[in-house]
Amino acid sequence: MAPGHVAYGLRAQYGLDVSPDTVVAWERGRLGPSPQELTALAGVLWCAPAELLASATTLREHRMARGLAPDDLARRIGLDANSYLKMEESGRWRGNERQTAALAETLGLGARALVTATGRDEDLAALLRDAATTRWQAYVRPAVKMLPLPKRTVEFALQRLHTEYHAKMAATSSWGASGDSGDSGRAYLDEIVSHFWAATGA
Repeated sequence: MAPGHVAYGLRAQYGLDVSPDTVVAWERGRLGPSPQELTALAGVLWCAPAELLASATTLREHRMARGLAPDDLARRIGLDANSYLKMEESGRWRGNERQTAALAETLGLGARALVTATGRDEDLAALLRDAATTRWQAYVRPAVKMLPLPKRTVEFALQRLHTEYHAKMAATSSWGASGDSGDSGRAYLDEIVSHFWAATGA
């Protein structure tokens, strides 16, 4: 369907004054439609809103892909709409464990997608670096609070990260080791999140 036809459909069916140039900008990724425009666009194109999103990464994108209004999602996860919207707009999730589990279930998010959507990628990376370099047991509980994964899975993964990291560091400090002085350990920590997801099978 040509951009002019899409713009006409948005105006005629939904009362939205969108120019063909705006439709072209949406197609090329220069602009993004608002939630109302996305829903209307899906109606004009006879598809689901999720089909118009390349791949959802933020809370807003996941919510829109499910066709949920902010207040509907907030009600399902036990938050008031204003608190939820503040978290969605800031990209930082502040819900408790129960709300986080309800969010993951409602939006159909696995552990990896949940961490990204809630803006916790860096928090997870810092926690994993600490677990690998110090006593991993102290980080089981914080990791379980952050991730919808069984405790045993988290324990196994953290122990594995710790063991692998220290094996790399021991190899660099032994007699006759190449002079990389910890480069392999630092490289391992740089990819710690990928190693964690591999260890959990997520």
